[in-house]
Amino acid sequence: MKFLAITLIVHAPHPVTGVKKPTDDRFREVIDNALLAEELGFDGFGVGERHERPFISSSPPVVLSHIAALTSRIRLFTAVTTLSLLDPVRAYEDYATLDHLSGGRLELIVGKGNGAAQRELFQVTTDDQWDRNAESYEVFRRIWRQDKVTAATRFRPELHEAEVWPRPFQQPVRVWHGSATSKESVDLAARYGDPLFSANVTNTIEPYAELIRHYRERWVHYGHDPAAIAVGAGTAGFYAARTSQEALADYRPVFEGNLAFQRRLGLEPVFPTLEDFVERSSALIGSPQQIIEKVHRYHEQFGHSVLHLHADAGGLTDHQHRTALELFQSDVAPVLRREIPDPPFTWGPVLAPPTGHPVPADH
Repeated sequence: MKFLAITLIVHAPHPVTGVKKPTDDRFREVIDNALLAEELGFDGFGVGERHERPFISSSPPVVLSHIAALTSRIRLFTAVTTLSLLDPVRAYEDYATLDHLSGGRLELIVGKGNGAAQRELFQVTTDDQWDRNAESYEVFRRIWRQDKVTAATRFRPELHEAEVWPRPFQQPVRVWHGSATSKESVDLAARYGDPLFSANVTNTIEPYAELIRHYRERWVHYGHDPAAIAVGAGTAGFYAARTSQEALADYRPVFEGNLAFQRRLGLEPVFPTLEDFVERSSALIGSPQQIIEKVHRYHEQFGHSVLHLHADAGGLTDHQHRTALELFQSDVAPVLRREIPDPPFTWGPVLAPPTGHPVPADH
């Protein structure tokens, strides 16, 4: 199993103190967390993309390029690239450049994205968002694979023998499809034989497991080898301590602060108590053994080979955050790496076959 640390770069008041960091301090915190993830041995670091408050993750290529310059090993993920909002030509240019600068460490998780405010900002409607997402992805993947592209597009000017630069480093970059609530995203992933990343954050396990089962069914329907399936999954929260009692005591102020914030926004919480949150959500809060057992319970339903944890302290102290991640790497990750298989592909740059064996157009 592989492990990512992911941030959506939420910029909101601290759930316990109520203090909101200056924007530049929040970005500095993201960079520091990426360096910590590499230091501790995480396999990847991801940055979300949102175009509405309380997020400041509107430009993941810029953030990831800065991280690329300061790191050497860790793979760099988007979480997610909102292709329904973006021009696929411009998105390709940004990410192909980043991929070269990082030495082929880029992996994309793409998706429609959530949020009414960002749809309005880009004049995308609920009626056309899925069509935009599919079209943008189809054009994006063709640009990555073909030197010249002709495409009769609906949502951007048509392309005729278009050349887009720079040409790719990875041939092609690996693209995961983010899945949260809809069968459209899992069908798109299955159609092209791409890996799936389940959000697995907001609700109980059942709706996410149902979408992953649908993905596996559609994968076979489209004629792909079931052994080549790769699934990733998120977590709703993370805090590891030597005992469950210590973990609950340390995390309770964070949970209660987040609960109060949700209620101020008029949101009815899915998990009204910390105990319910730990029991029924995907949050990994407890002793190392409890966390190992919970990941296995989810693996039984998902069959996932990649897991993400929150990169941010999120209300914990810096010491608590670092200590919990260190405990994960020393007592949890080695067990899960041994007991749960890795994805069915090399964890590194995706390179073209030797000269004379071009990458198939539908690869």
